[in-house]
Amino acid sequence: MRVFSPQSFNLSIDPDSITHEQALTIVASLAADAGSMVSFSFFNWAIGYSKFQHFMRLYIVCATSLIGNGNMERALEVMQCMVQNFAMIGKVKEAVEIVIEMQNQGLVLNNQIFNWVIKVTSEMGLVDYAEYLFEEMCVRGVEPDSVSYRLMVIAYCKMGNVLEADRWLSAMLERGFVVDNATLTLIISKFCENGYATRAFWYFRKVSGIGLKPNLINFTSMIEGLCKRGSIKQAFEMLEEMVGKGWKPNVYTHTALIDGLCKKGWTERAFRLFLKLVRSENHKPNVLTYTAMISGYCREFKLNRAEMLLARMKEQGLVPNTNTYTTLIDGHCKVGNFGRAYDLMSLMSKEGFSPNVCTYNAIVDGLCKKGRVQEAYNLLKNGLHNGLEADKITYTILMSEHCKQADTMQALALFNKMVKSGIQPDIHSYTTLIAAFCRVRRMRETETLFEEAVRFGLIPTKKTYTTIIGGYSRDGNLSLALKFFHRMSDHGCVPDSITYGALISGLCKESKLDEAHALYDAMIEKGLTPCEVTRITLAYEYCKIDDSCSAMGVLERLEKKHWIRTANTLIRKLCSEKKVGMAALFFHKLLDMDNPVDRVTLAAFMTACYESNMYALVSDLSSRIHKENRLAIKVTK
Repeated sequence: MRVFSPQSFNLSIDPDSITHEQALTIVASLAADAGSMVSFSFFNWAIGYSKFQHFMRLYIVCATSLIGNGNMERALEVMQCMVQNFAMIGKVKEAVEIVIEMQNQGLVLNNQIFNWVIKVTSEMGLVDYAEYLFEEMCVRGVEPDSVSYRLMVIAYCKMGNVLEADRWLSAMLERGFVVDNATLTLIISKFCENGYATRAFWYFRKVSGIGLKPNLINFTSMIEGLCKRGSIKQAFEMLEEMVGKGWKPNVYTHTALIDGLCKKGWTERAFRLFLKLVRSENHKPNVLTYTAMISGYCREFKLNRAEMLLARMKEQGLVPNTNTYTTLIDGHCKVGNFGRAYDLMSLMSKEGFSPNVCTYNAIVDGLCKKGRVQEAYNLLKNGLHNGLEADKITYTILMSEHCKQADTMQALALFNKMVKSGIQPDIHSYTTLIAAFCRVRRMRETETLFEEAVRFGLIPTKKTYTTIIGGYSRDGNLSLALKFFHRMSDHGCVPDSITYGALISGLCKESKLDEAHALYDAMIEKGLTPCEVTRITLAYEYCKIDDSCSAMGVLERLEKKHWIRTANTLIRKLCSEKKVGMAALFFHKLLDMDNPVDRVTLAAFMTACYESNMYALVSDLSSRIHKENRLAIKVTK
């Protein structure tokens, strides 16, 4: 194709010598006399200068001339150029509206132009507007293609809103479109990062079944996601599948597995895999591998081994990075070895790695946990003086410390300071503050914070919901506790035994034992094991109203070891409340289980009987114990 320029048709123009109106006249006259491509050439020359770059009418006139000559492809190029240039000055919406209006001038709107404007607006973070454009495309009779859907999936993934990404991805697959390998990697990464590893795994299987062949990066991303969730067995099964399909694991695959094993507490297994890499000819451990292994040893407080690996790493010619040092510093802080932590901080600075906010966070968190709060503030103040910028983790650490001290006002002040400094709090920051207000029974502020988090697009976690449910239960507001319990599914949260326990405890306080028992049974049906506090609370409430049958029913569905432990605790609690008759029933039930007698429980029971002048109960129980040859009394573990 011939390339046109002003010089190619003997036109020499000084851009400062012509006005905007004259530029429009030139474009129109060139289109009429020499043709639209000559006009297009002048247009490209003009927008190369800032004077004309954001002159909207120039784009419109040029595109109109191209449309008039039937050159729709070049007209679309002009519109794309306009959107891109106006996006740079924050006027992308105005440019896009002009593009759509150009349909009235004969511009044929197709997938290409709509996908372009969706891409530009979504990359600018205007995802709601991008979604509006998707709908506008449908309204104007343009059928969305796989690219259209993929752009929306990518946009929501990048902003961390996996629920919306899931909605678009489901719609995409329903229409028979398949994502590419790069998009699949992003989906796996973001879904796993936000706690939706199961859904990521489902999509991995789904797209594999409808035509996409996962590559090494896809498999490695899925293995990493499963490892982060703690599904190590499933990750190794995925590794076998990957090898079976002809992909050889690389150092990143092995690093993901090593990191997963360490986080699971299986450090020695991780180290065996690490040694396999060391002995390998092709895939030697890299900085990430060493850092993962160092992190594993720090997590188990094996700091000597972690230090040994740091030394070994340097011997191999690998340079520890800021993350490596920060990991080791964090390990030393957790055991209270702040001297070594400060030494490592100085060492990394000498080696050219400035401590970052993560490094400071590790030390500040360690100091706060050891009660050295003022030292933490002094360290942070020094860092801020040297150019450090606190992040949401920094603020959350300090907020948590004030919350522990029931200083909700200072915690809220830090939260507001974080927001004013331009840092968007994450759900963990909100949950920290919500927990503090729940503890002091300021539930109105709690719900306000919750709704604010949701309004900002944050996804409440199971911990967020459990905290609020517990707060309302303690406050006696069961209707709101139940409301939040039922809302959990809206954000993909599944109640655990602690969530159920908080609600059951609240129902027991209000003497709603039938509802509490129904919830208790539902929890067990879901495969959850009630914690001891929940078991004791519900059984004891039945004992208080002399309903021994229902109290026994609370325990009967438990595993034997949990039954025995709960019965012993319940007997001691009943004895402390002088309900020795009820305690005797559970004690005899314990003996029916053919279990060695807990001597602490027996002593508590005998003392309560003597203090209540119920000698016959002691006599009956002692007689049975001796009769059944249970003289070898053991302490229940």
